[in-house]
Amino acid sequence: MSRVLHHHGGGRVVTLTANPSLDRTLVLPGALERGAVVRLGASSTEPGGKGVNVARAVAAAGGEVVTVLPASLDDPIVAALHRLGLPLATVDVAGAVRTNYSLTEPDGTTTKLNEPGTPLDAPTRAALTDALLRAATGAAWVVLAGSLPPGTPVDWYAELVRALRPTGARIAVDTSEAPLLALLAAGPASAPDLLKPNAEELAQVAGTDEAALTADPLALRAAVDGLHAGGVAEVLLTLGADGALLSTAAGERYTARPPRIAVRSTVGAGDCSLAGHLLADLAGAPPVERLRRAVASGAAAAGLPGSAVPTPAQVDSVAASVVAGPLSPAEPAPSAAPVAPAGRDVL
Repeated sequence: MSRVLHHHGGGRVVTLTANPSLDRTLVLPGALERGAVVRLGASSTEPGGKGVNVARAVAAAGGEVVTVLPASLDDPIVAALHRLGLPLATVDVAGAVRTNYSLTEPDGTTTKLNEPGTPLDAPTRAALTDALLRAATGAAWVVLAGSLPPGTPVDWYAELVRALRPTGARIAVDTSEAPLLALLAAGPASAPDLLKPNAEELAQVAGTDEAALTADPLALRAAVDGLHAGGVAEVLLTLGADGALLSTAAGERYTARPPRIAVRSTVGAGDCSLAGHLLADLAGAPPVERLRRAVASGAAAAGLPGSAVPTPAQVDSVAASVVAGPLSPAEPAPSAAPVAPAGRDVL
């Protein structure tokens, strides 16, 4: 049985998190040492999964959002989301929502340990699809984000994009590995309006090595252009501490560097980047300002502990540096901003 709380208006964002999680962040006193006894610092637990993180970030900025996810009414993640005041559309499942663990070192380096999640059978997927379609009617954006639970067909996101088209909502997707490849292989009818890969995921699509891709602007441009050729209207490529790239099918390209921050945790920073882009879009901002808000939001999230999401007061969009113009072989890859090392998922 599904339960949907509707909000009407053209500015609503709907997120689907098929594989939600409780995100447990453990703070290490120093660099992770295998085999050692570690006395942890303060720890925290937040409701998570990529779609949930996007929803939390949108809500923290005052946006209207509905979160769709599989979880029983008595699951701790439902109670946590209710405490945050987030409207939910939930579908009952037999198992408990998984727990993911993030080990954060003082320099911001994050090691993630993710459980696989509760399998979704065909009736549960059908109920989630129905809940998503009802919530999406009249919405501005629908976000399909995160991994798929065990046993879920890898082309489910492609199927959902096609099912969502009659709602009129624009569709953003943030996923990786087999679900990402299946989405793009399904053809233009399944192409989202916005795709948010990181460098590792773009390399998966291009069939190349991540380091080689990011070191070669021509290869990077070709990989992004390949997404547009497949029907993707906009690509928001997050590049960790190097910032991000926004590319449109109309040929507009912008690169951005994040503001100076002290990285505390990278968990959910990319999701906050996506939320920042959507919020700027809902405000009518042009591409350059959407990218600026995305990068600033991701950087703000990386400067917070655990998987906390930033408030508007914590997002310093002015400090994000944006450069307009197409990538070319003569251009260097975006230069790293002066932040602590934090891995590819800073943004």
